[in-house]
Formats: sequence, C-alpha cells, structure tokens
Amino acid sequence: MNQITPDSYVTADGRTIGGTVMEMKNITLRFGGVVAIKDISFDIRQGEIRAIIGPNGAGKSSMLNVISGFYNPQEGDVFYKGQKRPPMRPYQVARLGIARTFQNIALFEGMSVLDNVMTGRLHHMKAGLFSQALWKGRAEREEVENREAVEKIIDFLEIQSIRKTPVGRLPYGLKKRVELARALAAEPSILLLDEPMAGMNVEEKEDMSRFILDVNDEFGTTIALIEHDMGVVMDLSDRVVVMDYGKKIGDGTPDEVRNNQDVIDAYLGVAHD
Repeated sequence: MNQITPDSYVTADGRTIGGTVMEMKNITLRFGGVVAIKDISFDIRQGEIRAIIGPNGAGKSSMLNVISGFYNPQEGDVFYKGQKRPPMRPYQVARLGIARTFQNIALFEGMSVLDNVMTGRLHHMKAGLFSQALWKGRAEREEVENREAVEKIIDFLEIQSIRKTPVGRLPYGLKKRVELARALAAEPSILLLDEPMAGMNVEEKEDMSRFILDVNDEFGTTIALIEHDMGVVMDLSDRVVVMDYGKKIGDGTPDEVRNNQDVIDAYLGVAHD
C-alpha cells in the first residue's frame, strides 16, 4: 500500500496517489540528425496509472526506453525517488525496481509458461554458480521460494491451466498475459507497459484492463503505459501525457487532455498553426 504523504491524494475509487517517484526533466534524445524526443518534462507519482499517448512516430516508445535504460538521452536528466539517476544499463534499472513489457512480445517460445515467468525472478536469486549447480543449501531454498512467488502470480493472472504449456503454442492474448506475469515476477515498484493491448480483441482487452487495475490496486504498483486505444487510456489512467513529433503537447487528467485543442488536432490530423 502507498504511504500517506503531505502531497498525497485519494482518488474517487479510493486509491491513494503519493508524491513524485520519477521525474523526466528536459529530456532530448537524438539518433544522428533525427530528434526522437525534444525537451520533454513530466513526472510519475507513486501509485498512479500514468499513460503516455500520441500518434505513431510521436516518440512514446523512445521515452519508455529512456525510462528503462535502453537509451540514455543526450540532454536532460532522469530522477528516481528524488535522486538524479546516472546513465544505466537496463539490468541496472531493473534492480532499482523498474520492470517492463515490450511492444513486440519478447518471450522464450520453447519454454513453458512457468519457466518464462521464473526468468523474471533472476535478480532475486543470490546463490552462486557452484551452489546452483549442486542445487543444495541456499540455491535449493531460493528455488523453492521463487517458485512459490511465481505460482502466486500465475494464480493472480488466471493462467494456471497453461502453466506447463510451451509459450510458442499459446494464442497472442495469452502470450501478452505471460509477459505481464514475467514483469510482475520481478516485484517492481514501477511497471512499464508498452502497448499491452495491441492486437487484442475486445474480450482480451477487457481482461487485460482488469488485470492492470488489479495490479495497481492490490500491489500498489505504479504503472506507466503506452496505449493507442483511447477508450482504454481514458478509463484506466489517472493522468495522461501526450506526445507528437517528439514534443509534449498535453499533460493532465483524462478530461483535461480530452479537451486540449492541440491533442484534438494531433489525433484528427489537423495541421498546427
């Protein structure tokens, strides 16, 4: 559960949103002569669902890659829990408590659902190589503890019936759920979701929306997500930041963003003056 702080507030549905846990300050990211992100600033508050939206090519995934350490910006700073974060590799960011899913599913197709989700526990495993090879003592205890944690996540996401099924045999919607399970296995404080409902049918989207809300509510996990389905975004999000051609053109509650003329123009394809 999120702690009550002076700048906390309680949402209409009873969730507590805390203070700023991550802040992006004046982020600029270039690839050669192409500017993917231009001088963007926004924050993410503890316990909220924060959406990042925009037309194709707006720079949304690039921003998520900055947050998760895949890209280091040429300008600007990332602050995490009040501290300026130095340039980091993705595995170092993961150790801070930041996990993610990917726009294009990145699972081990030949491995079972259980084994795929177990890979999310890697940074919780401290036993040395020799101990793991013998599977004695600490390594055995860790294996049992981590499997228990993974089984709870499998139950939570209602994928018990496919736990031993190779991922390559699963339909697309279930693969997305397995990828969410793997990210949750890391026990993140911030969960980054890159288009978690892309390619899903209506029923699958409803299921995924329910699980995202449950993760946020029951685990208190802060969530930042990219999503193109505006109905989903407006229903799930506490706040929304809008990007277009690498720039921020809107930031606020769903209602504020919905009525922002720059946002309306960007989504309707109207040229800016």
